[in-house]
Amino acid sequence: MVTFRHRMLLWLASKKLISLKIICLVLFRPSSLKFPRYITLTYPTMTFREGYLKIQYLLMQAQSFLLEIPDFVVELQSCIYLDACIEKENMERKKGTTSHALKLIIPVVCAVVVVVAIVIGTYLTCTKKKKTPSLLDLVMGKEIMKVSYDMLLKATGGFSTERLLGSGSFGSVFKGDLDGKTVAVKVINLEHHASSQSFLAECKALRNVRHRNLVGIITACSSIDFQGNDFRALVYEFMPNGSLDKWLHGVVGTLSLLQRVGVAIDVAHALNYLHHECETAIVHCDLKPSNILLDDDMVAHVGDFGLARFLTEPRHPNQCSTIGIAGTTDYAAPEYDLGSEASTAGDRYSYGILLLEFMTGKNPTDDMFKDGYDLHMYGETALPDQVLQIVDPTLEEGNLTKEVNDRREIQDQRRVECIISVISVGVSCSNHLPQDRMKITDAITRLQAARDNLLNAKNKQSV
Repeated sequence: MVTFRHRMLLWLASKKLISLKIICLVLFRPSSLKFPRYITLTYPTMTFREGYLKIQYLLMQAQSFLLEIPDFVVELQSCIYLDACIEKENMERKKGTTSHALKLIIPVVCAVVVVVAIVIGTYLTCTKKKKTPSLLDLVMGKEIMKVSYDMLLKATGGFSTERLLGSGSFGSVFKGDLDGKTVAVKVINLEHHASSQSFLAECKALRNVRHRNLVGIITACSSIDFQGNDFRALVYEFMPNGSLDKWLHGVVGTLSLLQRVGVAIDVAHALNYLHHECETAIVHCDLKPSNILLDDDMVAHVGDFGLARFLTEPRHPNQCSTIGIAGTTDYAAPEYDLGSEASTAGDRYSYGILLLEFMTGKNPTDDMFKDGYDLHMYGETALPDQVLQIVDPTLEEGNLTKEVNDRREIQDQRRVECIISVISVGVSCSNHLPQDRMKITDAITRLQAARDNLLNAKNKQSV
C-alpha cells in the first residue's frame, strides 16, 4: 500500500522541491507505460541542505501497483527513469515482436535464396552448354556460325525454284543471301537412305581442310522445319561461274585450251592436298565435272565431299579405307565394281577420265562407249598422231570452230603439244590397273610444263 511518506515524496517531486536520479536500463514514457498493480519505492538516506530536501537517487521497481498513476507523474517524464521489471509482460512483448519480425524476415530470406538459386542454375546451365558442344561442333571439330531453318528459308527466298542452282540424289543447292553475303545452300534430301551419313561425312571432311582449290564450307544446319521434320543443310561459299559440267558441254559457254589446262592443274592441286598434305589423307570418291565449281576468275574448286573417306593407316599410294563406296559409276575406278574399297588410286582414275573429257568433250556415258570400249581407250588409241581427230571442236580460242572442223588441224605446234600432253596424262591416270596409274604429283609437273609452253607461244605471237 502506498503510505503517506510515499505520497509526500511524490508531491515534493511534483513541486520540483527535490530532484530524482533514478538508475535504470531502459527509458520509458510514463504516459504510455502500463504499470502493474503495486509499486515499491526505495531510496537512500536523505540529507537536508539549504532548507529543502534533496534525494540523491530513487529506485522504483515496479512489481505491482494498486492505484492509478497520479497526473503529476506525467510531468516528470523528462526526468524520471524507470527500471520496469515487468518480466512477464516484457517477455510476451519481446516474443510478439520477434514473431512479427520473423514473419517479415523469413519470406524475404526465402525470396533471396530462390533468386540466388535461379542465378546460379542459369550460370551453370550456360556454362554447361558452352562446354558441351553440339553434334555439328563435334563433327566439325570447331564451333561454327549457328544458323536455323528459318534463317536459311529466308536466305533462299523460301527455297525458291528461281534460286535453284542444281540438284542430285543427296540434295538440292540454292543460291542465298546470308548476313549480306552470297552463299550456296545445299539442302540434304533426307529421304535418301544414305543422306544423313553423307551430311556428316561432308562436315567431317571439310572441318579442317583449307585450300584455294577446295570449296569452303561456311556453316551447317541440323534442325527441324516448321512441320517438325528433320532438316539438314550445308552452307558453302558461292561460286559465280557455276559447275565445270555446264562449261564443258556448252550450257553457259565454252572454255579455251588455256582455261582447261588451268582447271586441270587446279583440280590436281586439290587432290594432292587431300591425299598427301592433310593430317589424315582424304579420298574424295566422287570426282566429276558437276562437283568442280568455278569462281569469278575461273579458278576451279573441288566440292561435294558427301562420299569422302578417311585413310587412317600409314599412307601408301594405293592405300584403301575400310569403308566401301558408291560413287558415280561413270567416273568410278573399275576396281570399285569388283568390291575394292576407297583409295587414292581411285581418285586418280576419276581425274584421268576428267582430263579426257576436257580435251574431247565426250562424256563417259556417251552412246559410243559400250562393250568394254570406254573413254580411256578412246584417248589411248588416238595418241599421239590422231589426237586432233578426237579433240573437242569448241576448243579453239576466238570462236574458230569452223576452221577446226574443216581442216581438222591446229597450225600452232605448241598448242598441239599441249593437247597431246593433257590427253597423255589423262590416259596414264585412268589405267585400269591401280598400280599403273600416274602419281598426282607427276601429273601436276606435266601439266604445268604444257601450260608454260603454251603461254610462251602466246607471248611470242603477241610480240
